[in-house]
Amino acid sequence: MPIYVWEGINAAGEKTKGELNAVDGATAKAMLQKKRINVTKLKPKPKDLSEYIPFLAPKVKQTDVVIFTRQMSTLIDSGLPLIQGLDALARQQENPKFAEILTQIKTDVETGSTFAEALKKHPKLFDRLYTNMVAAGEMGGVLDSVMARLAAYMEKAQRLKRKVKGAMTYPAIVLGISIGVLSIILIFVIPVFEKMFKEFGHALPAPTQMVIDVSNFVKSYILLILLLLGGLVFLFKKYYSTEKGRTQVDRLLLRAPIFGPLLRKVAVAKLTRTLGTLIVSGVPIIEALNVAAGTAGNKIVENAIIKVKTSVTEGKTIAQPLEESGIFPAMVIQMISVGETSGALDKMLTKVADFYDEEVDTAVDALTSMIEPLMIVFLGGTIGTIIIAMYLPIFKMAGAVSG
Repeated sequence: MPIYVWEGINAAGEKTKGELNAVDGATAKAMLQKKRINVTKLKPKPKDLSEYIPFLAPKVKQTDVVIFTRQMSTLIDSGLPLIQGLDALARQQENPKFAEILTQIKTDVETGSTFAEALKKHPKLFDRLYTNMVAAGEMGGVLDSVMARLAAYMEKAQRLKRKVKGAMTYPAIVLGISIGVLSIILIFVIPVFEKMFKEFGHALPAPTQMVIDVSNFVKSYILLILLLLGGLVFLFKKYYSTEKGRTQVDRLLLRAPIFGPLLRKVAVAKLTRTLGTLIVSGVPIIEALNVAAGTAGNKIVENAIIKVKTSVTEGKTIAQPLEESGIFPAMVIQMISVGETSGALDKMLTKVADFYDEEVDTAVDALTSMIEPLMIVFLGGTIGTIIIAMYLPIFKMAGAVSG
């Protein structure tokens, strides 16, 4: 929808200006006149360079959405009408892309849409969990508390994501540096030694010859190796995009010896936090399970939640199908069962989520402290082996000269 820049005089006789979304100029003028603004200037907003070059366009970060949610909760709690709150946050927004989206949401609400319906038009920023909770808050007249709960949920989810991402990033960086250093040594350094050794005319020790052979292979087939690696990555992504592929890969990830237990704890923390937040916000249990399944991030966990939804639809409990899945620890099953029996499922789910957030922190710290020395030993051992192999002929020649 086009954006129009306008200037005018309001009912109090004061000069005012702003921006709004409208189908055309006539609609924009009519919308302003309804607000008792005498329009003196109205024109389409000039397009920014970033609209023509996609990678220059500003991106809306998850942090922007979290801050907006927290601020919206405060404004509604203070008694400010929803439209005025949206207008105020759109005006003060530093990210132009997000400011444009908030202005569109405000316009939709002004023209009769509910807040949740307006948010649903921007699914990349406001997912099903967000819009379902907002819809429940609007229906129950507790939008301020729901927005506060949403902000708290998103902050904890972000913290969990950063923690896991940090654990994965460190070994990836070290491994990348290792591969880069080894490639430079094999492609540029070893050939210099090989040329020098040929001039001496002596037979080379087996370790030295092996390193030179590896260097020659890498030099000769580097493009083929890169193409092969690229092809493998492409094929893996293609396979993972299929139902069968994603199920098998996600199952292997959960069973992996080092990262598996961590991913399992992350899945439990995410599921219980999502489900608990939705239930306490008034979202019906079936819809809450649907949303939780969609945000699980792991196909095996997603399938387990779908089975739970079927069980609940048939009038059964949540705990039983979770236990049958074999994914969730016995403690989690017991606590959910107690929560269902006592009618305090939301509180019990939140307690489980808090516990597993701490478990993830501990697991990530342990994983990092274990991987760090292993990566250092790998890099040092590999480079050390190459250096020793290259100096063996020199030691041999020095011994022959002294003898």
